[in-house]
Amino acid sequence: MSFILKSEDEYEDLLGLWSDLEAGLGIVLSHPHSVQQFATRIEQYDRWMQNLIQYDTDVALYLLFQLASHSPVGYSASHALVCAVLCHLLAQEIELPQTERDSLVHAALTMNLAMTGLQDQLANQRGRLTPEQEAAVRAHEARSAELLRTLGITDALWLQTVQQHHQETSLSDDVMRLAAPQRLVHMLNVVDRYAAMISPRQSREGRSATESAKGLVATASAQHNQVSQALLRVVGLFPPGTYVQLDNATVGVVMRRRSEAKRPDVAIVLNEKGQLMRPPSLHTSVAGNPAIAAALPASRVQEHLNHHLILQLGAQAV
Repeated sequence: MSFILKSEDEYEDLLGLWSDLEAGLGIVLSHPHSVQQFATRIEQYDRWMQNLIQYDTDVALYLLFQLASHSPVGYSASHALVCAVLCHLLAQEIELPQTERDSLVHAALTMNLAMTGLQDQLANQRGRLTPEQEAAVRAHEARSAELLRTLGITDALWLQTVQQHHQETSLSDDVMRLAAPQRLVHMLNVVDRYAAMISPRQSREGRSATESAKGLVATASAQHNQVSQALLRVVGLFPPGTYVQLDNATVGVVMRRRSEAKRPDVAIVLNEKGQLMRPPSLHTSVAGNPAIAAALPASRVQEHLNHHLILQLGAQAV
């Protein structure tokens, strides 16, 4: 389903809803003991997220990747929201049962609950981790699960997925033939690693989503990994909101995914001289050349873009 943002106010309203969701989640994750009925609040944020996605998945991904890739401020909440959205879309893609989908998304939102403040601190830290920080990172899975129990969470799948979400497994079997806990742990692990790759830190730039996607399937086992492949189908090799260098030296931002992964719809925002295009121009996949030569990290495009106009172009491309 697609829709047209008729005015810049509508774009700002939609971006504001995503920002409000991220900010509200940040408060809940930072002060969990101050939240009455914690489980209910997480379910409310989940429904809010689903409502925003159902407007238009491409627009949702566009705004999400823009938010995630531009600033490390509030990293923990941003990372949790990106992971939850990707888990939701991944669950739809592989037709996960609803109860498992709920446990997976709620685990994505809360997996780092015991280190929310530390995670934000580390995103802004240039130096190496101290021994105390390393110990806290190692312990955060078990501590997050225990904290959730004290907050009244009784969903065993939610708790187990949080407690084991850093367990890496190379699976070539049908993921739906696994036991539910192993399935959800594996899915969240894949999503967590992908989302961490695209997010910037003070110590490094975020990688482009395309680099991250290639990193996800770099090993032979990953090429046969159903979850990794399904995630790539969901977000695309060039997800909406990511920047690309075209082979005619122009720079574009991806607006919409297409069935052919290497030919998404692109708004050309910088000309071959690196100058801002006013207005941006539409380049659809069916037009062929220019082709995408490389993906770019968000830090490479410093100009202030009119994202409302870009998304309007995206709606015209449907």
